[in-house]
Amino acid sequence: METYTLIDQLREQAPVDLVCAAFDINRSCYYEHVQRKQRVDVERVQLKARVHEAFNKSRGSAGSRTLKGLLAKMDIHIGRFKVRRLMSELNLICKQPGPHAYKNAVAERPDIPNRLDRNFDVKQPNEVWCGDITYIWTGKRWSYLAVVLDLYARRVVGWAMSDKADASLATKALDHAWEQRGRPKKVMFHSDQGSQYASKKFRQRLWRYRMVQSMSRRGNCWDNAPMERVFRSLKTEWMPAFGYHSLPAARKDISSYLMGYYNQDRPHTFNGGLPPTELEEKLKNVSGIS
Repeated sequence: METYTLIDQLREQAPVDLVCAAFDINRSCYYEHVQRKQRVDVERVQLKARVHEAFNKSRGSAGSRTLKGLLAKMDIHIGRFKVRRLMSELNLICKQPGPHAYKNAVAERPDIPNRLDRNFDVKQPNEVWCGDITYIWTGKRWSYLAVVLDLYARRVVGWAMSDKADASLATKALDHAWEQRGRPKKVMFHSDQGSQYASKKFRQRLWRYRMVQSMSRRGNCWDNAPMERVFRSLKTEWMPAFGYHSLPAARKDISSYLMGYYNQDRPHTFNGGLPPTELEEKLKNVSGIS
């Protein structure tokens, strides 16, 4: 193919016969290449359109692995290397960041130990939930987002936003998760050592819901890595670069991501390429767990 490209470039300066002879290429083969190049591959054009559609749906965050999963949901089954070639032809570059370096720490709270101890691989839904809070720019000030994640399929089960990062925000996200999941019992709730999760109000709510509390070691982000990953995905894949113009706009858009795209469409590596809701549905069909 590179040889034919060189002939294309040189034919403007010399006769085709002479150039083909120099490269030891049959002239008929070269003309066949020219005709093939002028022919429109309708199937490839349609495939590119679907790749572009999936890429736009992810807001430019999907790499070849994620696009492969999104295309599979459209009943288009192609390999990652072909997806990469199509992305290259379309000049699509995903905006995933590189790995982040976390610091280590070992100090636990004596009254709330690290019961989870990084055992993130759980056997069923509503066994372990994780929670955390992050900040979001909303026009003229920072607002705060609290999220609750079910570790089984990495599904977001509750969230809340407020202009204050207080215990009420963390409690509201927990309330949302508890109602959404049908008021489950004996759930372990894991978080970092943030004051919101150590507050009397939040701990009383856990007691009321009969939940067991677990806390990461101080300053150790790896102890709550699944939550860190959710926030990283939200901020790199979905959020506008300069935040939102208002808190209501942020609520609407973040809800679309967490409860829509992230839970229902986005392929998750931990789930073998399945979105969280699909993995839970698969478990229901196999075992009858509600």
